[in-house]
Amino acid sequence: MHAAPATDAGQANDLTRARLGVTAIFLANGLIIGAWAASIPQLKALFGLTDAELSLVLFAAGLGGLAAMPVAGVLPPRIGGTGRALRASGPLAAVLLAALPVTHLLSAGVAPLAACALMFGFVNILMDVPMNAHASVVESRWGGAIMSSFHAAWSAGGLIGSAFGSFLIARGAGPATQLGVEAAVAVAVAVAAGRQIGVGDTRAASKVFALPERRLLALSLIALLAVFAEGSVTDWSALYLSSEIGAAPGGAAIGFSGYAMMMVVGRLVGDQVVRRIGRTRTIAYGAALLFAGVLFAIGPATQISAVIGFCVVGLGVANMVPAAFSASAAAASSPSMGIAMSATMAYAALLIGPPIIGAIATASSLRVAFATLLVAAAAVGTLTLTVGRRNRSPDRKGPPVVL
Repeated sequence: MHAAPATDAGQANDLTRARLGVTAIFLANGLIIGAWAASIPQLKALFGLTDAELSLVLFAAGLGGLAAMPVAGVLPPRIGGTGRALRASGPLAAVLLAALPVTHLLSAGVAPLAACALMFGFVNILMDVPMNAHASVVESRWGGAIMSSFHAAWSAGGLIGSAFGSFLIARGAGPATQLGVEAAVAVAVAVAAGRQIGVGDTRAASKVFALPERRLLALSLIALLAVFAEGSVTDWSALYLSSEIGAAPGGAAIGFSGYAMMMVVGRLVGDQVVRRIGRTRTIAYGAALLFAGVLFAIGPATQISAVIGFCVVGLGVANMVPAAFSASAAAASSPSMGIAMSATMAYAALLIGPPIIGAIATASSLRVAFATLLVAAAAVGTLTLTVGRRNRSPDRKGPPVVL
């Protein structure tokens, strides 16, 4: 697959197959994350973890992801393109997901689980960055904004993964069965999709470490805060509903399911919204919805209000990361490098987020810990509006931030 526009029926068919294949890859990755989110309360019980110990496991997954960033930007072109990278990393990420509860056979302690979570986080990024870079190549050939549609598939996968996981748990499945079944589905989808996506991005990056360029720093900070909010809901919403609200184990994941469902809705219309009102307003309005949703989730102590709050959060954050990644891919020397630059900052939130939430939850409660998302929402809104004013300023020097 090359960056030149499709000019005949054969190229158009290849492009359509590539788009469908990449969409399926996003769905498989979302399913993996949704299954992981649904399993967290059961994994916590299986290993007898405290909130602080669980935060260490989540920290390990984030550390693995951050460690993968320097590799994720440069490896795909060196092995033949993002398509080949995805054909390897997709199935491997699913296998490591299924291995998480199996580490209990090695030891009931936290160390084997944390080590497996570290590897899972590492390989997940080796899937995440190439799939976003691959999507940006398809988008450039498509001739219009379609990045949100790919992320809609990711959110749909998350919804399917968490809902199916909740169903399995409610029917008495333990974490090994739940994650094993869902991992098998993800492997099947990833393998089938990998045959359709083509070569993808093959441009070699000029450097290994993907620190953001100065003019992309604001964009990267927005992505960081958005991923902090996403990761907090993914990792802690089920536990919040079970420990703070008193939801049954099978129903505890409904908060993440509602959140993922609204992310699907937001991302399905996201491309049209961005084209109509622009990325700046899309992100600013999203920050307002994030703030309102968190207030609702941590306010009245009922399961219904908490789930509604997480739904509003999902709608608010839906298009923040797609906008940031799409802009970074277009502005950098190669899509893989642009995604890695933005993702290095964004997924640092997965490293710092679990310890922050876990420490506050241990010292106080998860309700108080979730209140940190109010600060994140306010920061996103302020930063976005500041960038917008700077771009409109007649005294601005250099190219504008792509928002």
